[in-house]
Amino acid sequence: MNGFVLADADSFYASCERVFDPKLMGRPVVVLSNNDGCVVARSSNYELYASLSRRMMSVMDRYMAGRGAYSIDECFLMPPDHAVDTTCRLMRTAVLRGVGVPVTVTCAPTRTLAKILSHWAKHTPATGGVAVWDGLPAGLTEEIMAATPVGEVWGVGRLLEPKLMGLNATTALRLRGMDPAFVRRRFGLNLMRTVLELQGTPCISLDGFDAIKGRREHQIMCSRMFGHSITKMEELAGAVSVYAQQATARLLRQHGLTRLIGVWCATSPFRDDYRIAGGYGRPLDPTDDPITVSRIAVDVARAHARPGYRWVRAGVMLSDLADRDHFDTLDGLGPVRDRGLSEALDAVNRKFGTMHAGIGWGDIRGQGRADAETGGTWRTRRGRLSPRATTRWDEIAVAHAR
Repeated sequence: MNGFVLADADSFYASCERVFDPKLMGRPVVVLSNNDGCVVARSSNYELYASLSRRMMSVMDRYMAGRGAYSIDECFLMPPDHAVDTTCRLMRTAVLRGVGVPVTVTCAPTRTLAKILSHWAKHTPATGGVAVWDGLPAGLTEEIMAATPVGEVWGVGRLLEPKLMGLNATTALRLRGMDPAFVRRRFGLNLMRTVLELQGTPCISLDGFDAIKGRREHQIMCSRMFGHSITKMEELAGAVSVYAQQATARLLRQHGLTRLIGVWCATSPFRDDYRIAGGYGRPLDPTDDPITVSRIAVDVARAHARPGYRWVRAGVMLSDLADRDHFDTLDGLGPVRDRGLSEALDAVNRKFGTMHAGIGWGDIRGQGRADAETGGTWRTRRGRLSPRATTRWDEIAVAHAR
């Protein structure tokens, strides 16, 4: 059959923790955010979660082709020509046995319908974690769409939800019934594509995004929240320098060049003096040189972030990207290329661990369990970090035979 398979891990972060801590089976589990501050759907042990995600994706590749990762815990695949339901169930069982993470697998004519079906299957134990749109009675598919609030439809979101509800498009089913041409005039091309997808016409792609391979076609961003607020420009510049180096490392891995470097920083949104500051800088020529990127990023931060404010997070964004291997220009001109420094830094960090070498001053060296983080006093707090059993020898899981 034609269509798309969506494989979405169930409560992924909590499921990862259960893999190496069987005591958590059958018990409520929450995951703290970075800085150990809130119970949120974000990772505090991203090494473990990313490792298990790669293993999960690798197992699924044995069963279906055309994988396009949408996030760390879900991906789209191309369904087989026959025995779709059986193959989906075999794949789900293989992931559970081989990795230990439960996955909901759905197949539908479009990616948007597969997302809606996945949400329904997760809350319908009788499906066994697998559902195929074409295998369901027509009346049931209508019920599923009628029970899906319009704000939960992939591609709608909170901003469009009240406007659509004002037009009586309160559910996925009612949104499906809207005229695509009217939707485009009123809300734009993206929502029109969503309506077409609800009607069974695939028109949303994942081009330019692969979360697992880490490739970005349009922009690369590295941002973090600080372990404590920063008021001194020297500390803020150090943090921005580190983030610029990390973003450039990702750029180099995908053989890219950047032509626009953005920096932003923010104070706490819970304070009366909440403030966001930021700006952009352009290199003279497209570049993948970490020294050039870091220098421009720090200059932008110094120009736009005033000292004295209590900054709690910052980020660096590389955009207007180009492919290094296919970048052509006039003779005598060309990109500002890294001259081997990044390769040397990468070799050091691969041998001794990440964040053991870097450019300039940023307290680059971590200590103890924070060895993979910068050693700066502003680094993200991770005091309640669970064991990174798949990436650290000194934290590997121990099994006891009784």
